[in-house]
Amino acid sequence: MKGLGLGAFTLDWSAVSSFLFSPLISPFFATANIFVGYFCFLYVLVPTAYWGMNLYNAKTFPIFSSHLFMSNGSAYQITDIVNQQFQLDTEAYARLGRINLSTFFALSYGLSFATIASTITHVGIFYGKEIYHRFRASQQEEPDIHTKLMRKYDDIPAWWFYSLTVLSMTVSLILCTVLKDQTPGLNVITEYAMGLIMPGYPIANVCFKVYGYMSMSQAVAFLSDFKLGHYMKIPPRSMFIVQFAGTLVAGTVNLSVAWWLLGSVENICQDQLLPPDSPWTCPGDRVFFDASVIWGLVGPKRIFGPHGNYEAVNWFFLIGAAGPVIVYIFHRIFPSQRWILMINLPVLIGATANMPPATAVNYNSWLLIGTIFNFFVFRYRKKWWQRYNYILSAALDAGVAFMAVLLYFTLTMENRTVNWWGTAGEHCPLASCPTAKGVDLGPDSVCPVF
Repeated sequence: MKGLGLGAFTLDWSAVSSFLFSPLISPFFATANIFVGYFCFLYVLVPTAYWGMNLYNAKTFPIFSSHLFMSNGSAYQITDIVNQQFQLDTEAYARLGRINLSTFFALSYGLSFATIASTITHVGIFYGKEIYHRFRASQQEEPDIHTKLMRKYDDIPAWWFYSLTVLSMTVSLILCTVLKDQTPGLNVITEYAMGLIMPGYPIANVCFKVYGYMSMSQAVAFLSDFKLGHYMKIPPRSMFIVQFAGTLVAGTVNLSVAWWLLGSVENICQDQLLPPDSPWTCPGDRVFFDASVIWGLVGPKRIFGPHGNYEAVNWFFLIGAAGPVIVYIFHRIFPSQRWILMINLPVLIGATANMPPATAVNYNSWLLIGTIFNFFVFRYRKKWWQRYNYILSAALDAGVAFMAVLLYFTLTMENRTVNWWGTAGEHCPLASCPTAKGVDLGPDSVCPVF
């Protein structure tokens, strides 16, 4: 939870597939790229930057943390730099000093920058010509058997999409003008752009991100489901109705549960104020909140620009863009080495994009289980793999959902819990402590002063 977790492992499927997709459906070359990227980042780059180079005074802060810190190692109090309009108080910020990140958090942002640039270069170099030719061919080629079979169903009327677009825009404008305190999801490139355009406005930043990222990701998922329905010969109108109804139900339930938890759990998501081993630490929401501060409230210029400590992290954009070019050059020099083409730098560099809030236990388990199923099962039981692999993955996902509901009604509602050494928490109370000499976090801290 708070360290590098070299030996951390679990068989809890919710932890295995919660941050990454199911390891059973990942091709082995993709799993190998993720392993190389994860190992190099967490067990080579981060320890070298922390203990070897003390990069950005790294030892003053914990090695693995998504929190924001002051230069003396104590937690940064965001409430001290926010005015009544929830905007940045520049005078208070100048008085408290610059925000500091853990080395792990800063480098993870750097890899995010590199991933964005490498994706564009990789697609352009390796697939640009193929994309162009396939697009040209798609305008002339005959429809395949799946398209012919789907013609017996009525297509979705265009006005359904137009109406949904108008409705969504209307509701979004109402939410942005009336319910100004809502803060939706985020992504690095959209938050970076909006942080440059409107620094000091976190609500505007996260609202922009919901259209720049969440709408895109939901649209891709929407199309993915339609593609599955296309091959399974499900009527398009039925797919649309199910998707629409499911979105309304899921959104309503998620928002209702969030409001209920915020009102019923004291100090929820504030891990420093919660009792030890509390389950309400909200690691994902913690990253969301800190990102809204970094990109929205304070702004990228004061973090990754000339007024911040991490301006050099922007060089990761250039590193990421140059990476696929180097791979392509080696491929042209050694065309017989087919394994070079298996090096997918966007996947390799972006392997740890979910860290934080994901930790080593999630990746260790995902990689081991993925390797077993992708290699051994595929090699020795190929027919079994083709028939039952995706069914097994779906069954494990459904099992997690079923057991969560069952445990809630049988244990949680009765205020009962299952306590054993595997659920006893971190086991490493000093994992969140800095290692620099002389750093004193106060009398309430468990961290020793070296």
